[in-house]
Amino acid sequence: MCLLIACQANDEPVAEKKEQTDRVQYVKQSVRTPENETRSATEIAEHLVTIAKHVPNVNDATAVVTGKYAVVGIDVNQKLDRSRVSTIKYTVAEALQKDPYGANAVITADADTTYRLKEIATQIQRGHPVGGVMEELADIVGRLMPEVPSKSNKSEPEPVRSNDKQLPGKDEKQLKQQQEKQDLEQ
Repeated sequence: MCLLIACQANDEPVAEKKEQTDRVQYVKQSVRTPENETRSATEIAEHLVTIAKHVPNVNDATAVVTGKYAVVGIDVNQKLDRSRVSTIKYTVAEALQKDPYGANAVITADADTTYRLKEIATQIQRGHPVGGVMEELADIVGRLMPEVPSKSNKSEPEPVRSNDKQLPGKDEKQLKQQQEKQDLEQ
């Protein structure tokens, strides 16, 4: 006596699932994002200050926003050591980096610079011409950020050819052979 047992999957539910996944549904965006929301520089600055103040050990903060860039000054306890202040600055930078308005922010914990930023923010709020404070703001940012060369398309520097002819012919040939051997080993 021989017993045969077979199982077969029911194809009908799979077909129904396929129909459901092939449909495209358009949903209106309900969450406000920077792309569909217009905020003034003052509102953005207040927003960045709020984010910075939520970081532990930040007593106060001030921000100046120009275009898509911001400078945020934080006030921390003067008794904290330098490494702890750096950690707090890094935490503020991380928090601001997660926010679309704070992605291009420069953070400082220097008391004098933070005080100067407050004065600049007050001048802007009082209606002083922004052009007048831009130079001073540029000086502040210049002190905070080191000058970094722009990225180039070259991944490796070009070799210097001025030293190529300094070896005698025999030694140069031997050196080239060693270099080729090393290149093959890699």
